[in-house]
Amino acid sequence: MQARSAKRTFIETARRAQIVDAAIGTIAELGYRNASFAQIARRAGLSSTGLISYHFESRDALVRQVVEQILETIGAYLGDRFASAQALGAADALRTYIEANVEFIDGHRVEMRALMEIFIAGGFEYGGEQETAVLTPLEQILRRGQRAGEFRPFDTKVMAALIQRAIDGLPFMLAHDPELDVSAYGAEVATVFELATRDGKR
Repeated sequence: MQARSAKRTFIETARRAQIVDAAIGTIAELGYRNASFAQIARRAGLSSTGLISYHFESRDALVRQVVEQILETIGAYLGDRFASAQALGAADALRTYIEANVEFIDGHRVEMRALMEIFIAGGFEYGGEQETAVLTPLEQILRRGQRAGEFRPFDTKVMAALIQRAIDGLPFMLAHDPELDVSAYGAEVATVFELATRDGKR
């Protein structure tokens, strides 16, 4: 009996993942407003929208899971990159932060397009708590650079927000220009903030 229960749990987990992946693709292609259960079921190869309703009580619940999964993927990817950058100086760590974010966006265009569509439509809340969580790693790098004398004096919160907004703008640019040279974009953003942060006395 226990084995059957475990098997059912595995199957249900796989089905949920299938639905979430289909929802991401549908939202990215059709937009948040047009991503109905019917469209998602069609992309997932499901025979009925009832299979989606069985796993997600509402469209909002499914969208929340989509956002959570994308953010977890971002966190895991960037966490691995930052762990290897801990031994770097602050200036190199900042460049790594920018380039890692840009690389993720480039390699996960569908997910980022879906997240962008959800955000524009107000499908998930982004407030002070979320902003703090996003900017804190950046502020830590910037403060470390100031303590070490690598960076000039500036408001770390303002600078972190400027850097993050430059990164966050990339998915919007790719939506209008898919052929954009992403590597060049990342290198230019990194250079701009290298010049903006460094201590000119050194």
